[in-house]
Amino acid sequence: MSSADLDALLRVTSPTYRGESPPDVAFGAYDGAVGRLVLAVTGRGVAACSYEDEHVVFERVSRVIGASIGSDPGRLDPVRRELDAYFSGRLRAFTVQADLQLATPFARTVLKMVAAVPYGATTTRAELAARIGRPQALRAVSNALATNPVCVIVPCHRVSDEGGYAGGAAAKERLLRLEH
Repeated sequence: MSSADLDALLRVTSPTYRGESPPDVAFGAYDGAVGRLVLAVTGRGVAACSYEDEHVVFERVSRVIGASIGSDPGRLDPVRRELDAYFSGRLRAFTVQADLQLATPFARTVLKMVAAVPYGATTTRAELAARIGRPQALRAVSNALATNPVCVIVPCHRVSDEGGYAGGAAAKERLLRLEH
């Protein structure tokens, strides 16, 4: 989606779109080594780094966060630079903050544990469930991983026994190879 297309989408779909005024949520995309990632950045951090379609992410951000949403390259550029550095092997830990308000409270707990898995390491759903004190909650942990709104930055690809990955098996394999 070009910036002109994004601007047109925002004008039509966002009742709070303010054009030239800085939006509360910066919205855009990043085309990288594992495909297109849709980005949303709030004042608290990166709320979305998603493989999903722009319209789906926009609707979720609009519904859950409910703020003015628009193009703001200056706020997206730090995220894009860190993604570039990560994909080129120059960055091992993201410094941009994740804003997990698009995740459920349980998913936030799981994703915070995933965020602590170091670069180059992997974990399992069972290990995550045990760390959060819910060893029988494998399905709930899987759901939390499957709905991670901040893929790559919150590295759910480091969960080795997770069946699917939002970006697909090839993207997960590429991310894991990059880190080893």
